[in-house]
Amino acid sequence: MIKNVAVYCGSSTGKKPDYTKAAVALGKWLVDHEYGLVYGGASLGLMGTVADTVLAGKGYVCGVMPEILADREIAKPAISEFITVPNMHARKQLMMDKADGFIALPGGCGTMEEIFEVITWSQIGAHQKPFAFYNVAGYYNHLIDFFNVMEDEGFTNPKHRQDILISHSLAEIHEHFSHYQSPGPKEY
Repeated sequence: MIKNVAVYCGSSTGKKPDYTKAAVALGKWLVDHEYGLVYGGASLGLMGTVADTVLAGKGYVCGVMPEILADREIAKPAISEFITVPNMHARKQLMMDKADGFIALPGGCGTMEEIFEVITWSQIGAHQKPFAFYNVAGYYNHLIDFFNVMEDEGFTNPKHRQDILISHSLAEIHEHFSHYQSPGPKEY
């Protein structure tokens, strides 16, 4: 059962207004399904937009921010729970522990690093939680091609490739989360 969803996304809004619209839609989707938000804790960019939307809907918001960023990023005030951790490793671990599912909105290297760790941990059997890329305005289209190349070249098992959902539809993501069954750890 999903109680909290970790959302990985940019601390900027990107160049397309569609990204901000999607962050609002995702925040409303979280509230509508009574999912709490676990995120990076910033008030900036897509992160802040998702958090603001969930808070406006009276939903639960947990921000997790490493000390090194607490001074540089503007932390989101007045959220349900704000946790400062010593470093990025502790942030990722705590977010993974607090979340029952994971979604990546558009973002940069940090977003990719966080969701790829979720995927990797799933493949080795460290968790059995659903994850998805919210493919806003085709942002992850090239990633679809890359995952297919990884499978074609024998670096990703077909059952694990099928486990990676990249969708522009929150309804499809909800269906994936609702009926998720982990393919289990990679066999060596």
